[in-house]
Amino acid sequence: MDIIHLLPDSVANQIAAGEVVQRPASVVKELMENAVDAGAKSVDVIIADAGRTSIRVIDDGKGMTDTDARMAFERHATSKISQAEDLFTLHTMGFRGEALPSIAAVSQVRLRTRTEGQELGTDLHIEASHVLSQEPCSCPVGADFEVSNLFFNVPARRKFLKSNQTEFSNITQEFERIALVNPSVAFSLTQGDTLVTRLPVSNLRQRIVNVFGKRLNEQLLPVDVETTLVRIEGFVGKPEAARKKGANQFFFVNGRYMRHPYFHKAVMEAYAHLIPDGEQIPYFLYFTVEPANIDVNIHPTKTEIKFENDSAIWQIIVAAVRDSLGRFNAVPTIEFDVEGRPDIPVFDTNRTQPVKAPHVEYNPDYNPFRTADTQKKNRDWALLYETARGNQENDVSQPSLPREAGKKLFGENEIEFSSEHLQYKGQFILVAVRSGLMMVDQHRAHVRILYERYLRQMESQGAGTQGLLFPEMLQLPPSDAVLFDGITPALRSLGFDVSSLGGGSYSVLGIPTGLEGVDVLSLLQQMVEEARTHSTSPAAKSPDLSDVNHRLALAMARSAAIVAGQVLTEAEMDTLLGDLFQCSQPNLTPTGKPTLVVLSQEEIDSRFA
Repeated sequence: MDIIHLLPDSVANQIAAGEVVQRPASVVKELMENAVDAGAKSVDVIIADAGRTSIRVIDDGKGMTDTDARMAFERHATSKISQAEDLFTLHTMGFRGEALPSIAAVSQVRLRTRTEGQELGTDLHIEASHVLSQEPCSCPVGADFEVSNLFFNVPARRKFLKSNQTEFSNITQEFERIALVNPSVAFSLTQGDTLVTRLPVSNLRQRIVNVFGKRLNEQLLPVDVETTLVRIEGFVGKPEAARKKGANQFFFVNGRYMRHPYFHKAVMEAYAHLIPDGEQIPYFLYFTVEPANIDVNIHPTKTEIKFENDSAIWQIIVAAVRDSLGRFNAVPTIEFDVEGRPDIPVFDTNRTQPVKAPHVEYNPDYNPFRTADTQKKNRDWALLYETARGNQENDVSQPSLPREAGKKLFGENEIEFSSEHLQYKGQFILVAVRSGLMMVDQHRAHVRILYERYLRQMESQGAGTQGLLFPEMLQLPPSDAVLFDGITPALRSLGFDVSSLGGGSYSVLGIPTGLEGVDVLSLLQQMVEEARTHSTSPAAKSPDLSDVNHRLALAMARSAAIVAGQVLTEAEMDTLLGDLFQCSQPNLTPTGKPTLVVLSQEEIDSRFA
């Protein structure tokens, strides 16, 4: 009995759709790329329910005839290539003819389109690859795609979609990638009834600023180099723009977004010894190469691109970025410690007024040998000393190390702390205990203390707010603004006073008490990056309030904690140790790293054996 058979077209289409349409963001990407390929000058994206309910993309491109509209939903039907050799001369985003059939296989699609030479357009309805109706209609030139109820016939795929916040964040990322590479096209993104962003036609630099905020404009350096292999243009960040996470990094080749770890290493190589290890720099680099020298057909998403001369281009990237840094003197200056330096005015050589000698005032009748001038008042030094010592003993701001908390960590017979502490190299606090010597990392200890304090504040909603004299302005791209809106309630419970101004702009009117001196904007951006990292992790489905609180409290604790090298007084060390041993887990940081180490007496004795 034969067991091999052909799959029905409906099943084959759903399988193929799994490669192209992975989530609502995939639909937005394919429809926006089709609009750009059609020569649109304006593209509007309207999203409902993070793409689950409806995705609508309206463009003013050249549109389609009624026959082309029907053929566009047939698999491997395309207007962009006609033979295999055309794969090596691609100048369009799409070419396989798989996007629209894949979308129609797992959703309900309505297309209204008209070309410039037609009086009437066509209105086409398709559901799960089956054409329901096609009839003439009145519509403007261009195309209006409306995709409803995505994955309605594949419930297993729909079940694995993540939260609306995560899915819409992915949509905005795809929107930004296409907008960044097409500054000559106007784009808008609407979620429900809210206009998220509107990007007018502009030049490349202005488009980057419109997407990511004016603050980034001051950190960008232009790059422009042309060789026989490749032309590279765009912008890279100054060394002072380096961040540990969340740097905006984009590669584009021939108008197409790509991921390329090898070229990323080339950019970072140009910043060797200019930024700390592990930090990232923002860059927006646009490559123009001969289509025959690249292969974009190695992955369904077309974000992985193979270059024929990648080693040579690697060298060109390094040289181009270094040249840009050198031409604009983008090398960090050495800042010496000027604390306590006297303010010496600069002598002005253009002064017209004559310089006068300083006038010294003194008492000519003063005689140091007179008895009345040298007579000292009798002071009871013993009484003064006793009073000072009594005040010190009664000072509640200098708590001693809690004995009960130490018993839980070291055991009943091991707890005996010295009342004197020693700070080693501004990083460790040394304390003598009965079992040996305890070394406490002051930064990690303070992180643990602040972390638990911020968690208690969020749980009790009792955090204090310190108003700012001058409000800070926070500008976020649409993808980050979605994440920021999700964590805003937790930020308010921490003591932040933040109000939305629309368009990804926020006004920071107040900060939690105790955060004075911290770079608030960098802290908030770090919190957004933590939220993005969590939302893109494989295990993330829906936001958990306790997990959000944990990440925000940890980010704040790291920013506000004392740093290694900060000199502490005896009272400050005593307070730090006292607060540490009142924590639920004094021996570990919130991420599981040790805050203290105890060297036993036997270990110390063995060193001198």
